Amino acid sequence: MPRPKGRGASGKRRGTSGRHEQRDTQAKVALAMWDVGHCDPKRCSGRKLMRLGLIQSLRLGGRRFPGVVLTPRAESTISPADSALVSKAGLAVVDCSWASLDSVPWSSIKAAHPRLLPFLVAANPVNYGKPCQLSCVEALAAALYIVGLPEEARLILRSFGWGEEFLSLNGELLSLYAQCRDAAEVIRTQKEYLDKAEQETLRKKNAEMDLPPSGSSEEEDEVLAEGLKQLDV
Repeated sequence: MPRPKGRGASGKRRGTSGRHEQRDTQAKVALAMWDVGHCDPKRCSGRKLMRLGLIQSLRLGGRRFPGVVLTPRAESTISPADSALVSKAGLAVVDCSWASLDSVPWSSIKAAHPRLLPFLVAANPVNYGKPCQLSCVEALAAALYIVGLPEEARLILRSFGWGEEFLSLNGELLSLYAQCRDAAEVIRTQKEYLDKAEQETLRKKNAEMDLPPSGSSEEEDEVLAEGLKQLDV
């Protein structure tokens, strides 16, 4: 009996799994970046995304990027209000060092919709735990998550051993930002979060300085007395 056209011996369509695999490993949003040469090529997450075919390189002085551009020169913060724009026109990032902003040829970077990222903490090995010092892939992933594309964010983070750690460190904040309506609400949410974190830090610091209650045991009193003696109180 002749085999059905377009099917292999197993009866499955030839090439179907390959197409599904490609769809699963390619971002559905057009991603791009300008590389101004500040990063170590061996550590640059943006260049790794380029090698993987997940992002395209933009030429300095080239055409204006029509989508959202993550850049420190922006005045507005990215928010869920940018969702349709990102889905339709794409998302780009300026790969530069915060310590060398003056050397960036900003006039050659043409951004139609520049945006800032709100407060987040880096998980990359170079700046782990530092606020706002994100790598290219972290910046892009954060923006994707905020505009309602968390699976796209996970897709580009998947190729980095510390990728999931970024989402773990910033999970609460990213979820809060993603629930906002616009940039103004994202800024309010950021302020509320930071104020709360500062209050919690002060509370813990004060709790560590509290003395034991008057009803403490004799042994605790002796430990306290010895401690006070060492402090010359």
